[in-house]
Amino acid sequence: MPHPSFRIYIDESGDEGFAFKAPRVGSSHWFVLSAVITRWETDLETVRLVDEVRQLLRKQPRQPLHFQRFKHEHRLPYVEKISQARLRTVAVLVHKPSLKEPDTFRGRFVLYYYTARYLLERISWFCRDHRLANDAGDGSAEVVFSNRGGMSYEELREYLRKLKARTDLGDVRIDWSVIRPEQIQAINHEKLMGLQIADAVASSFYFAVQQTPLGFTEPRYAEMLKPVVYHHSGQHLGYGLKFWPRESAELLDTEKTLQWIKQTYQ
Repeated sequence: MPHPSFRIYIDESGDEGFAFKAPRVGSSHWFVLSAVITRWETDLETVRLVDEVRQLLRKQPRQPLHFQRFKHEHRLPYVEKISQARLRTVAVLVHKPSLKEPDTFRGRFVLYYYTARYLLERISWFCRDHRLANDAGDGSAEVVFSNRGGMSYEELREYLRKLKARTDLGDVRIDWSVIRPEQIQAINHEKLMGLQIADAVASSFYFAVQQTPLGFTEPRYAEMLKPVVYHHSGQHLGYGLKFWPRESAELLDTEKTLQWIKQTYQ
């Protein structure tokens, strides 16, 4: 029986709240959902980089890696390992204060599902366009989300089935030959090394956009990841990096702390 051609790991950084007060006070201004794409045949080889990082940083064997708990000097070699691995990343970055109708997204997991849709669109494009001629798989992807307490992944699968049913309307651009709702699952972060890599990627982009209380961001990790960020014909923005909503695009031109984005990715 054919197996999937790709394995996808998904994790997030930031929160989905709308109680804004100041950066890092109250709700985060940004919510980031990121994916790590590996090929089924080389997945184990790829995610073993977590073992290499553990050894490099003198962590205990099998100790889960949590990027946000690391010091800066430990994050750098971790990100460097990811940037050299045989994988690709996709990130959707949501600037919540720019949402015109925030009440629409206050419902239970509504913002998460909507962001996942944009993420899965881009994952499906990459997989569709990068299946190898000699690939023994069926062209589809197994998608593994980092398990979130209280979230029903059957509800997520049902949401995707509803999207699939309205694909002909033109506003859903997921390639359903790649993304199959029945091949979506959730596993605890510490159980899979691929999810720990996805955590590092999501956190890297979160630190690059979310200001500290003193008004600073740390874009270095996101810049280092460029070699593995999905691009199409050299274009990263809109593919490996999706900023949403559309109104947030103005920030890329006007916000000083976000100047790294166009300098690095355009």
